[in-house]
Amino acid sequence: MNKLAGEFKEFLLKQNALALAIGVIIGAALGRVVSGVVEDLIMPIVGLVLPGGDWRNAQVPLSGNNAIKYGDLVGRFIDFFIVALVVFFIVKMLLEKPPPPESTKSCPQCLETIPLLAKRCRACTSPVA
Repeated sequence: MNKLAGEFKEFLLKQNALALAIGVIIGAALGRVVSGVVEDLIMPIVGLVLPGGDWRNAQVPLSGNNAIKYGDLVGRFIDFFIVALVVFFIVKMLLEKPPPPESTKSCPQCLETIPLLAKRCRACTSPVA
């Protein structure tokens, strides 16, 4: 039994299954947060802009109780677009990397590109501060 538990632990660590599980859990939590932002903050504003407050129930009646519920479909597309936009901005904000530090500078005399820590220009041999 200990061997099986050891192999399972090795599998979790070696195959990054634990990292994947953590990513799924965090992704689900982030999805609930983004859905809350969309439903509670953004969609009420969208509802004010669109004509008629009951636009999600718009439909084309067919025979009997059947109907094409195009209002609900349009609402789902709007929800998807807003959720995708919010997720894009959150990911862009969290994953944006700062620009790398400068590694070169220009010689004030000849404008040659030289390493940042250089004391003299390699082209004109003038001292560089």
